[in-house]
Amino acid sequence: MNNSQQRGTTGRSQVRRAELIAIGRKLFADTSYDALSMDDIAKHAGVAKGLIYYYFKSKRGYYLAIVEDSVAELVARAGDESERPNAERVRGTIDGYLHYAEHHQAAYRTIVTGGVGSDSEVLAIRDAVREELMATIAEGAYGHRAVPPIARLALVGWLAGVEGSTLDWIGSPEPPPGAGPGAAVRPDRTEFGALLVRTLRATLTVIEEFVPECPAPPVPGEDPVPVTGSP
Repeated sequence: MNNSQQRGTTGRSQVRRAELIAIGRKLFADTSYDALSMDDIAKHAGVAKGLIYYYFKSKRGYYLAIVEDSVAELVARAGDESERPNAERVRGTIDGYLHYAEHHQAAYRTIVTGGVGSDSEVLAIRDAVREELMATIAEGAYGHRAVPPIARLALVGWLAGVEGSTLDWIGSPEPPPGAGPGAAVRPDRTEFGALLVRTLRATLTVIEEFVPECPAPPVPGEDPVPVTGSP
């Protein structure tokens, strides 16, 4: 928790702080960190600059609060599968993850790439979300969050691939209106999610070969992968 989180935690102050974070997420989605001054931020927010300093102490504190808020939303969406059977949670976790990336592209890029330069606090936030997502996947696959070191390495490799391919996916142009069946278009979320589920399934199968006490769970309803443009 950064120092800014110690301020404005009840009542109207909490609401006001949340409003400022929401404004900041939109601002930093369209403009780089260095290009925005505190004066710019205050002007866009329609508040006195001192109010932002009160809640966040500095521009960096404000930015960190925005990143932490984005991370919390990503983790909550990806992990919102607790009432489903373990195997189904895997698919739901991946879909929630992709839904967030698709609808909050700038925030997702910040989380995955580490944000501003090599800011150690932003990188620590990024690493924490990776650990949480791997634990969520492990819990969905095995029913527990802790896994042996070799299994963790395999999941780290899978997640690194997910991050890279998701960045490429959200950076690809969406299909233009009226695109024909043969057009090269970005896969929709369902198709891309099916691909990630299959690659995770392959990773879990390899883990089982190395760690028999971590058997790969069945993935229910694993239909053939849909092909964009097929009849």
